[in-house]
Amino acid sequence: METLFVVLIGMVAAILANRNIAVFNDGLRPIVSEHIEGRLNRRELGLTAFAMSFGLVIGFGIPFTISASIILIHSILLGTDIIGLLTPKNKWGTPVAALIGGLYGWGLIAGLEGFVKLFDYLPVNFLEPLGEVGTPVVVTFMAFPALAVAMQFGIKKGVLTFVVAALVRQLAVFVNEQGLITIGDNVVSINQEGMALIVGMIFLFVYAIKEKASEGSSVDLASLFSDKVRSIKKNVVFFMVIGGLIAGATNLMLMAGDPISLNLLSEGQTADAGIAAAARAIGFIPLVASTAIATGVYSPVGFTLIFVVGFFSPNVWLALIIGAAIIFAEVMLLSYIARFLDKYPGVRNSGENIRNAMTKLLEVALLIGGANASNMIAPGFGFFFIAGFYLLNEVAGRPIVRMAVGPVGAIAVGIIANILVAFGLMTIPQ
Repeated sequence: METLFVVLIGMVAAILANRNIAVFNDGLRPIVSEHIEGRLNRRELGLTAFAMSFGLVIGFGIPFTISASIILIHSILLGTDIIGLLTPKNKWGTPVAALIGGLYGWGLIAGLEGFVKLFDYLPVNFLEPLGEVGTPVVVTFMAFPALAVAMQFGIKKGVLTFVVAALVRQLAVFVNEQGLITIGDNVVSINQEGMALIVGMIFLFVYAIKEKASEGSSVDLASLFSDKVRSIKKNVVFFMVIGGLIAGATNLMLMAGDPISLNLLSEGQTADAGIAAAARAIGFIPLVASTAIATGVYSPVGFTLIFVVGFFSPNVWLALIIGAAIIFAEVMLLSYIARFLDKYPGVRNSGENIRNAMTKLLEVALLIGGANASNMIAPGFGFFFIAGFYLLNEVAGRPIVRMAVGPVGAIAVGIIANILVAFGLMTIPQ
């Protein structure tokens, strides 16, 4: 039954990614939205997904999974993001994605250590450094409300929003470092990026709500936000299925949603793991909700509350049912949020600015991440290659979209580094 749960999660998650319904990587949701709206082709989307997620699977998800003998959710869902987006979205591509996703889930259960060691045979193992491509995304993502405010309401308000969000983030870091928030004997860490994002979104929506509608104008509920949320709602059954499966697998102590709860679970501290998961979920809600509303692409784990359900449910079947119900309620809540936003034209009109702000930030974050990853793979040469690659791409009229330059460039540097080492033209980086 344990293997069946993981195989089914792999299959359903790969289908959701393949059909552009949901992806786990927060930074990928705006990029998938760009593809849905025709501004990014499938090949570039797949390459970007691979570059953003594969290094994290190898360098982050799998090591935690091996060390605890419990699957860190990143291991499976970052992998299914890649599988789903690399396979074509057509009548044969979706079944193939489901099959590969299921096999991938089975492979995680069957054995991971040999897979990791396979890449050690490369002269330059660039898979771990490749994880740096996505590192700046979540951190920089918290700045998108400030950029959206500046675009719509002026640079002064944008700067104010940015400064306050940055201060709140640092206060959250201080609170975490000092252990000021506790539940019982457990120190609770708050998500600093999540707190900064909350503040930024509050500023954005306060400014937008103050923007009055002109006389005689009416609010159209078929706005950008409502359209995006409706596209999520029509797929709610898929979310209920995967939400129930993940809650059930968590209850079986097969997986966890973050390294902290994973380590607590491996030590048999299920209640403490549940508390840690709940604290993380609270900080994750604004990130998932805002990206879902703005992009129409959801997360297969929703607000991550399904992990809390799994930890505290008395048995696997109740966890499965409650997990499905929780993620159903989350999707329905998105609809109410969108309708609330539709009452205010300033908020509704901010949709395009939010999308543009996300795109601009991702272009910068992925370029920085790609440069850092490249320089870790081949010190000096990495920065040189990414800078030249970016500028030549600009001069050539951007045959590769800006968002894909960093990730694709980092992969290219990894391949080139191995070729140079093989021919004796480069020493292996220490």
